[in-house]
This record gives sequence, C-alpha cells and structure tokens, in this order.
Amino acid sequence: MTAEYAIRAMVQLASEKSNEKMHISDISSKQGIPESLLRKIMGNLVKLGLVYSLRGKGGGVLLARPGNEITLLDVIEGIEGKIYLNQCLIGPDLCDRTPYCPVHLVWREAQDTMLNVLRRKTIKQLATENKKMYKKYLSENIGVS
Repeated sequence: MTAEYAIRAMVQLASEKSNEKMHISDISSKQGIPESLLRKIMGNLVKLGLVYSLRGKGGGVLLARPGNEITLLDVIEGIEGKIYLNQCLIGPDLCDRTPYCPVHLVWREAQDTMLNVLRRKTIKQLATENKKMYKKYLSENIGVS
C-alpha cells in the first residue's frame, strides 16, 4: 500500500495550482491515507527529490518538479525499488534455466510492456484524468455537475 499511497499523494499535489503547497493533513484527509504513514512516505519522496517540504508557518509540501516530468514509474520504483515480475528478470545468477526457458521470454515481454506503460504515464496526466473521472462520477451517482 505504500506505493499506492505515494501515488495518491503525488496525484493530489499535481492537482494543485503550480507551486501550491499543501499540508500533509489535508492530503491525508482528501486521499484517505493515515497521516502518520503519509508523513513517512513524504519523507521518502523528499529524499527522492520528488517533493519539497517547507517547514514552519505557511509551510507544506509541493512537487519538486512539474507533474509532467514525474512518471508513475519514478514514484513506484522510488518507494518500492525496482519492479520485477519474476526473479529470473533480476539477473541470470538467480535462475539457471533462463537461457533455455520459454517462460522467461514471456516474463521479459510482460516486464518490458509494464515498465513502458508506467514510464509513459505522468503524475500530471493522472491528476487530469482524476479530475475528469471524479466529475463524471459525481454527475452520474450524485447528480452534481
């Protein structure tokens, strides 16, 4: 759930006006993330250079780079580390069957496809899609337009 929460928080920040700071407590309540966990996640995102943290009165957090320069893969791998669908993709020393295993080729293709999708999708794109989807949801389910 840590990467999921990090993505939600990053999308929330990308939804704000450029250089708009948010309090972690506000992100927590808007995204349904436990505040204590979000504080730890934000600390990691700051260390990764994805978020700035400003302390004191008027402080808060904001994206360190424009949302269209931060990919979903940046966030996931930053929080979780490199993603591998199978251990044989980590390195040849973890599976001696790799040179002649037909499933390895399937794992490699699936891995490459997944990474390409995550690399192409930016946090800003997700924020834009989120606004559209939420507006549609409200319209269809609550009658708000």
